[in-house]
Amino acid sequence: MIHNPVLPGFNPDPSILCKGGEYYIATSTFEWFPGIALYHSRNLETWELLGHAINDEEQLRVARLPSAKGVWAPSLTFNEQEQRFYLAYSLMYSHNARYFDLDNFVITAQDITGPWSAPIYLHSVGFDPSFFHDEDGTSYVVCLQWELRNGEGRPDCIVIQEYDREQKKLVGPLKEIWRGGTKRGCLEGPHLFRKGQYYYLFCAEGGTGYGHAVTVARSKSPWGPYEGDPQNPIVSAAEDFDESDNAEYLKPHRYNPRVPLQKTGHASLVQAHDDSWYIAFLCSRPILPELRCTLGRETALAKMVWTEDEWCRLAGEGKSPPLEVEPPLFPHPIQALDNPLPSCGKTQFHGPWNEHFISPRRDYRIFSSLTMRPGYLRLIGKQSLCSLDLVALVARRLQSLQAIVSTEVWFEPSDWRQSAGLVIYHDNMNFRFLRVSWDAQLQQKVLFLTALVNGVRNERYCTVLPSGEAVRLGLSVHDRDLRFHWALGTGSTLFAEQKWESLSDKFDVSELSDEFSTFGEFTGAFVGMACEDFKSHAQPADFTWFSYHHGVLSV
Repeated sequence: MIHNPVLPGFNPDPSILCKGGEYYIATSTFEWFPGIALYHSRNLETWELLGHAINDEEQLRVARLPSAKGVWAPSLTFNEQEQRFYLAYSLMYSHNARYFDLDNFVITAQDITGPWSAPIYLHSVGFDPSFFHDEDGTSYVVCLQWELRNGEGRPDCIVIQEYDREQKKLVGPLKEIWRGGTKRGCLEGPHLFRKGQYYYLFCAEGGTGYGHAVTVARSKSPWGPYEGDPQNPIVSAAEDFDESDNAEYLKPHRYNPRVPLQKTGHASLVQAHDDSWYIAFLCSRPILPELRCTLGRETALAKMVWTEDEWCRLAGEGKSPPLEVEPPLFPHPIQALDNPLPSCGKTQFHGPWNEHFISPRRDYRIFSSLTMRPGYLRLIGKQSLCSLDLVALVARRLQSLQAIVSTEVWFEPSDWRQSAGLVIYHDNMNFRFLRVSWDAQLQQKVLFLTALVNGVRNERYCTVLPSGEAVRLGLSVHDRDLRFHWALGTGSTLFAEQKWESLSDKFDVSELSDEFSTFGEFTGAFVGMACEDFKSHAQPADFTWFSYHHGVLSV
């Protein structure tokens, strides 16, 4: 069975594609670098992270952007005439005064793993651009148009324009084609598909919170006119409602306690190799009772069926997707993936870069090295973790609320402005940082715990540490409880060995969430390694390994 979510942790806005019996999903990365995560599966059940599509800072400039800006809603398609992959996306710069300043781009590649082309500018009329390649060879781009007239900015309608592949630009008129299938508002996330005589326009409505939904319209021409599905919305965790409440995108009052997957919407349709149909969509699993989603918006799958009158419906009863889904049929055994999720285990730093490690806003190669001290990950200290510019942090998605994370670091600070250690991070104003640093009064290396809660910093002195010795640092997440641990010297991971010291402080991991944060949104929690040196940007920290496991720690 397919167990949802198939891409746990921060993996929103999925766009799914089947090519040659192989399945691919692209998800949003926002301010994280590299940009646009690419996943691969052979059976829709097990997935692996192939890497990221945009790996060049010159092609993706997200430094100094606030949290939740950056790369939005990639659309992954394949052009049969060219035999090329297309990946369109929005680069969001600002929400100020609800102007939604952004640019839309497309990159292309002959192979899903790249190399991907330099970004080609499309337009800036709104967000969530998506390509559709018709059977006659014509390519189109559908997108949300943002409205700024007659009051504050708001989502307006879906527009379409032809794309000239030879000239590599949009041509002809920009036409308005659809204004939504419900009164929930926040129309966005369009994807255009063709089946038989109809063109189907899948959209999201209700805002990417607890009122989120999948809606559909169809037409016999890509230019319209479009008619809405009489059952809209066709997928939603929220019970039907007939009002627009755009002022609050999270809409906690729309939470449905009978449904395990919340915020369901932003769907992308795919025809499987056995001619069955599925959608990939985003979802969240909140911590109760506050409805906080520490793992962020995740990716799930649902099976779809077609009615006699040619509308698409969720398989089974109702409109709420289940936790378990029947997979496609396979006539032969499927070859196993090399690196299936959830990719738990101990990462040694002897070989190539682990694709699960990414960094906020900047290329990790600026401040990290696997060769300066072979067998170690060296981070060169940069700005504080609060910075929007150059932060020496490499982290991976937290994918479970039962997790055990640890690392081993060699670090010899000489100034109180130098720190290195283990961090759990939601945004630059919300993180918990167990750090080795320097106490100027004691003139000794010490262990501190920094808790930054919506920009308010709280420091806790933990213990004096001996010079010239490694320190192991750990954290454990059990439901909403977050604890920190440490041990002296080289040795085993927190998961493998229980002889660690545990700090008395217990934190609420639900505070590392969109719902709690007043500075960030749309992302999720990360765990990783960091090094600060806001004195000279030069002090190194060497990490021996990084361990990530799902499970419960018994200490």
